[in-house]
Order: sequence, then structure tokens, then C-alpha cells
Amino acid sequence: MTILQKKKALSGSSASIEIGAADFNEEAPFLSRELSQIAFNRRVLAQAEDTTLPLLERLRYLCIVSSNLDEFFEVRIASLLARDRVDGGHEHHALKKSLAGTSPECHAVVRQQYAILNQQILPALAENGVHLLRHQDRNEAQRAWVKEFFETEVRPLLTPIVLDPAHPFPQVVNKSLNFIVELAGKDAFGRGTSIAVMKAPRVLPRIIRLPDELAESGDCFCLLSSIIHAHIIDLFPGREVLGYSQFRVTRDSDLWVDEEEVKNLRQALKGELQTRQFGFAVRLEVAHNCPAHLAQFLLDQFGIAPEFLYAVDGPVNMVRLNELIDYASKPALRFPPFTQSFSLPAHTGDLFSLIATKDILLHHPYQSFQPVVDFIHAAALDPNVVAIKQTIYRTGMNSELMEALIAAAHNGKEVTVIVELMARFDEEANINWADRLERAGAQVVYGIVGLKTHAKMALIIRREEGKLRFYAHLGTGNYHPTTTKFYTDFGLLTANPAMAREVNEVFINLTSLTRPKKLNYLWLAPFDLQKELVKKIKSETLIATQGRTAHIIAKMNGLLDESVIEALYDASRAGVKIDLIIRGACALRPGVPGMSENIKVRSVIGRFLEHSRIFYFRNDMAQDIYLSSADWMNRNLFRRVEIAFPVLDKQLKKRVMQEGLLPQLNDNVNAWELDSHGHYQRKKLRPRQLPFSAQEYLMKTLGD
Repeated sequence: MTILQKKKALSGSSASIEIGAADFNEEAPFLSRELSQIAFNRRVLAQAEDTTLPLLERLRYLCIVSSNLDEFFEVRIASLLARDRVDGGHEHHALKKSLAGTSPECHAVVRQQYAILNQQILPALAENGVHLLRHQDRNEAQRAWVKEFFETEVRPLLTPIVLDPAHPFPQVVNKSLNFIVELAGKDAFGRGTSIAVMKAPRVLPRIIRLPDELAESGDCFCLLSSIIHAHIIDLFPGREVLGYSQFRVTRDSDLWVDEEEVKNLRQALKGELQTRQFGFAVRLEVAHNCPAHLAQFLLDQFGIAPEFLYAVDGPVNMVRLNELIDYASKPALRFPPFTQSFSLPAHTGDLFSLIATKDILLHHPYQSFQPVVDFIHAAALDPNVVAIKQTIYRTGMNSELMEALIAAAHNGKEVTVIVELMARFDEEANINWADRLERAGAQVVYGIVGLKTHAKMALIIRREEGKLRFYAHLGTGNYHPTTTKFYTDFGLLTANPAMAREVNEVFINLTSLTRPKKLNYLWLAPFDLQKELVKKIKSETLIATQGRTAHIIAKMNGLLDESVIEALYDASRAGVKIDLIIRGACALRPGVPGMSENIKVRSVIGRFLEHSRIFYFRNDMAQDIYLSSADWMNRNLFRRVEIAFPVLDKQLKKRVMQEGLLPQLNDNVNAWELDSHGHYQRKKLRPRQLPFSAQEYLMKTLGD
């Protein structure tokens, strides 16, 4: 379907998203962080409603919303509830208000999510030969196969526990699939026990594909929960099942260590990981037909307030439907394959000689991440390379790049790796890599306790003609082989002597804990990134007050830091034109007379996750451009190690503008604009205006 057809098809869908209108304060300078996060998920839901997108991709957007909400409850809501338990006074009132305003919005998103699943996507999938069969949908042959599957593959692994003093309520793991059953009659020992609880073993798949010969047309799948529900009575012979439901509990999942007490961060985190699955409960999900008294029993058991009960018409963990997306044999229902370009200019020498000649800019996922992997591989094998230093925040369980670092250590290079052990939900993978790196002889450092190391840097030190030469890679995204194919990010390969030496100074700071020397190129958080950022904004403000043209363009994932927002408000009052491209949460209120009338905020939601951070300052046509690992959020500016680095080459500056900023500002297909009341409006075509999608444009111009 063409983009023009897409725009016409979307004209009938929801085109406005509000950030908690009922809770909106006309005079408040900042929008609610929590409600803005929820509004972001509504924009993702709009993708699931978009009938011009492939069906399985629409289902994937639903799964993304579920994953986002899981983390929202595990981290943000858990944090608010934890603070609510100990805080008092005005802070306590503010927390209560925030939680009270957030709950109905979350419920509305979940209702919309399951309505889209049941009323739009599953029926459309069935029409296209992908069937998710409930018990009532299965024919006699399918039911017979499911029963056999249950008896041979499922039942032997189930352990139903009937509650009594000798069988107390079992431990329930975070986000696991469980069942509660109400029984009538006497048990085998003549007692009237009435409640049973059972977990679904995690070794079992949540989506089961039926044999092709049982599929009347296309692919047929069943949910594990549906199979267990259909045969739950078989687990309690001689008893009557009065009611039952699947359920799922979400728990606080943030890890915490006492930096004053901990002696070995890695060992402390290993202990914390064992208890993460059993943090305090913050949300309960049950089936929509769960008997009310069973739901209340579970709420009481877990100490969850009624407003955090979600009764859903479908699987309690929609994320698991990703398995159906992967298993379905319908390529036409997915996005067409996209081939990344290799992106390096032709050269006859080695990679280092190429980088020494000129800075190289890489734009992922349109251009391959492989040159970065080759950069580390080449360093591992090159006899002239004496040292490799790198930060690792997220890299996944399998990583060719990490294997190259291990090979470099085996080859006798001085390998130093700053591994961030507190990278949320990647702690276990990072601990495993740290273990392997140390066994290979690498020097592994865990950053700075209390400050996550989020900067993306790699440094190669090479002996050339009797002198040491520095080569660096600086990026906006993680060294992760999977996300580099789906997240938009920039990376810079440079041998600029001054900038590369400053990268080395940052590494020395991270290992020695000494304050870094004065940096002329890099902005380093938590020391001066925020100060330099505000200084640049104030510089544009001064230019505007002197009657000259001033312009700021910034792209990032989130904008929440009040000090930066206040500086932007001051710049707007002075007449600075400000264009912000904020994918997720934004606390800034644009378009308010006398405060922010010169600020525009937009969000682009498309096939790829917009992840790059780009800061542009016109600066009297000097065109200053910085790329960064940091969003404009308090945590990034003050509680993390982050860097922002300049793009110095004029041609590369032009590329960042033409690929990273202008297409997103011109997008009228996947863009949403934020107004002063907290409403997101889908961008509309002007009369005779042609549709333009930034991501489709970049796939065509940069991809192979």
C-alpha cells in the first residue's frame, strides 16, 4: 500500500491522544511524566490500529505496548508506591495524585489494547489463514490432539497445590503464568479444602502450533493457557471445579545495592538477581471472567490495591504472542525484508588507514553495524594494536563484538571493559560477559557505583611509526547486535587526535575515579553535560535578543529535566525557534503564549524505534551539532555517565541534518504533534501536500 493510501486509510482512525486531560492544570509549566509515558503507548497502539500495516506487525505493536506497560509497572509505578509508603506531607499528596491520575489511563489503554486484539487483529488474521483457536473454536480432531498434548506434554509438568496449613500459598514469580481454582466437595482425606493454585512451568511454550494436517486452512495455534483451562477439571478428579482463572502478578523489579556497604558489586548483584522475581507486588492481571471473590482473594494475598487489578479478555501476558508472529508461515503479513547497506567507502588499505583519512558516520539501522564489529575484530588481530577500551551497557546474550574483545585479551592486548552491571533487565547477561572477559585476562571495571555508565565509547590505541595513535567509536546506541537492526542510531568512527585523547581521559576517569581534565570536545555527565547544554541554549537566547536568527533542533527519547525545560522556555520567550523531536515522554508544554509559543514538539512512531539523540544549535550559521547517549532527563544528566560529542566534518554535519533531523521534521505519515494542553494530534496533510515518511525515505536512500 502506498503512503497516500495509508493517509486516506488512517483518516478514520483515532487521531488525537490526550495526556490526562482530567488531571491537566492550565497553569502548570510541566506535563505529567507518567501520563506522558502512557500517551506514548497510545501512539504505539495507533500503529496496531493502522490497517495499512501488515497484520503480524500490528500484533507486534500490541506486544510492544504490553512490554512497555510491564516495565512501567515494574519500575515507575513500583517506585511511586515505594515512595508513597515512606513519604509524607506535600510529597505524599503529590504521589497520591500522580497514582490516582495514572490508574484510569492505564486501564483505558489496556481495554483498548484487548479490544484491538479481539475485534480487529485476530479476526483479520483468521481471514488470512492464521488462527488462534480457543476451546470453543476447535473441531473434534483438534480437541483430541490438544487433549493428547495436554496429557503427554503438559500435565506431567504441572503441580497443582491445594491450600491448607501444610500447603501455604506458593511463591509466585514476577510476570509468570499461574492459575487459581475454586473446588467443591471433599479432598481425598475428607477435608473441604477449596482453593488451589498452580503455576505454568516456564519450560513450556506459551504458543503451541497444531499439526498442519489438523489445520483446515493456514496455520493453527493454541495458547497454553487455553489448553490448561480446557482440561483443568482433569487435574482434580473427584472434585467439582466451581471457578478458575489464569493470573499474573507484576512485581517491583528495580535492583538496589547499598554503595556504602557493598564490597563487590558483581557478587552483590548476583544475590539481588535471585530475589528480583519476588519484589513487592504492584499489579494483578486475571481473566475477564474471573469470579470476583477469587480476584479479591488474590488481591489480599499479594497486598495489591483494587485499582491495580486488570481483568483482561485474552492472555494475561500479551507479550507471549510474539511467538505467534515468529511461528506463522505468512511472510506477506510482515514488513518486507530490509537490507542494510554496508556503508563504508571503498578503500584499498586497512580499516585504520581509512578512519585516519576521514571521520566516518554510520546511521543504523539503514547502514550496517558490521563496520563497528570489524573495527574491534581488526584491533583484536592487528599486531600494532596495544590496547582496547570499551563501555558495555546492553549487548545481549550472544555478541560477535564481545567475542572479539575476548579474542583480543587472549591475543595479549590490554583490554579494559567498563561493564554496566546495573543495566536494567540485562544484569545477568552483563555479569556473564564480565566473568568471561576476566577469565580471558581483560581488565573489567563496573563503572561507578550509584551512577550507571550509559556512554557508548570504544577506543583503540595503536603503535604507528613509534608513536601511539588513538582511534575511537562514539555512538548514540548500544553495542547490541539485535537492536542495531531495529533502533535508529548514529555512530562516529574518528581518529581526530584531540577528540580521541579526550575519550581516553573519560576511560581514565571511570577507572581511577579522578575528575577528568578539562574537555574541549566532549560533554561528560554528571560533570558538565547539563551545564554545557544549558550554555548552548542560552547562547541561542542571546543571539535572538540581539535580533539575529536563532534556532535549536533536538531529537531524543525523553525530555523531563526541569532545568533544561526552563532554559528552553527562556529561549522561546527571547524568540528562538525550537523544534523538538521527542519519541516518548515529554514534560515540556509547547505553544503556551508568553512561555513556549516558539516551541514545537513532535513524536515519530514507525517501523524502527527512533533512538538517536541529536542536538543542533544554529549559532550564527556555525551549525553546531552534537550526538549523544543522553536524553534530556534528570537521571541522564546527573545520575549517569553520559557523553555528547560534536560532529566536526561539514559533510557529516550535513548528513546528520539530512538524515537525522529534517526528514523527521517533514514526516506527515508517522508524526504526532503535541499541543499546549497535552494532546497529541496526528500530523495531517495540507492541501496538495504529498505524503512523506522519514523512515521509508531513509530505507530507500540509505539501504541496499
